Amino acid sequence: MRKKILILDDNTDILEILTLLLTEFGYEAKPLSSGERVFEEIKEFQPDLLLMDVMLANMNGLKICKDIKENIHTAMLPVILMSGSHDLANILDKTGSPNDFLAKPFDIDILLSKIEDNIRL
Repeated sequence: MRKKILILDDNTDILEILTLLLTEFGYEAKPLSSGERVFEEIKEFQPDLLLMDVMLANMNGLKICKDIKENIHTAMLPVILMSGSHDLANILDKTGSPNDFLAKPFDIDILLSKIEDNIRL
C-alpha cells in the first residue's frame, strides 16, 4: 500500500510539482491549496504525512501545525513545514512544532530523505 502525503501550499505551481514528483516516487499525494479545510482533509484522506508551507494566504502554517499537534486525533501525524523566508530549525523541539523543516528552494533528494525519515515514525 502506498504511503499518503497531503500537500498544503497556496502556490499552485508548487502543489503541481510536488504532487507529480511524489507520485513519481511511489507516494499517493493529494494537493490542498487552502488551510481552511486541513482537518477535514486529514480525516477524509488519512495521510501518513503532511507537507505544508509556512506562509499561506490568510493563514499561518505554524498555527495550523500547532493546532494539528495539540489535537488528540491528529497529534501523531508527522508534519514537515516548508519555507523560503523562515528558518524553523531552531523551533523543532518546542511543543506544537513540526517534525521537520525544509527550506525552499529545496533539493529533491533532501525532500525525499526527510519524508522517508518522518513517515516511519
